[in-house]
Formats: sequence, C-alpha cells, structure tokens
Amino acid sequence: MGTSEQHNPANTQGAHNWVEVQDSPDFRQLRKRLRNFVFPMAGLFLAWYLLYVLLADYAHGFMSTKVLGNINVGLILGLLQFVSTFAITTLYVRHANKNLDPTAEKIREELEGGRA
Repeated sequence: MGTSEQHNPANTQGAHNWVEVQDSPDFRQLRKRLRNFVFPMAGLFLAWYLLYVLLADYAHGFMSTKVLGNINVGLILGLLQFVSTFAITTLYVRHANKNLDPTAEKIREELEGGRA
C-alpha cells in the first residue's frame, strides 16, 4: 500500500461521510445532551471553587473558625471540594449511562453496519 493510501482515514475507518454523521439528528441529540450536562456542571463547580478560593484569601477569620477540635471551616470546605468532584463524577456516569451511551451505541452500530 502506498503512503497516500495508509494515511487516508476512509481506508482505515470505512467509507463514512463524517460530516453527514455529525449532521444526523442522533449525533446532534447526543451533542446537546452532553453539553446540557457538562456546561452547567462545569460552571457550578468553577463557581464553587472560586468561592472557596475567595473565602480562603479574603475571609481568614471565617475560614479559621473552629468547628470541632482542630477542624476549622476552611478544612471542611477544602475537603468538600473533593467530595463535590466525586459527586460530579458519579452524576456524570449516571447521566452518560442513561442519556449518552444508548445514543452513542446506536450511532456506532449504524456506522459499523449493525456489527456490535
């Protein structure tokens, strides 16, 4: 095989019209469902993180307020950053399993000609 044939995506991935795939209703629905989850969740997480950083920088008294023993508000909010990351991951996995994966699987099966 010549070098031009080796680098031709149509030869390695089938003769699919990828622009047509992108314009399909299923793909648009998949993209919309992904964006409807990712953008708001990313915005909420970034706002929550920014709040934490601003409190840590400008509200020293509040963040150093003792809650229990040597545990203060800043430590609790810092640990909640990790908890929120795991919660977002769990929510995304559930969202993907329910709303993204079935549509992605349908598109994949159509592209592969029904071979799963």
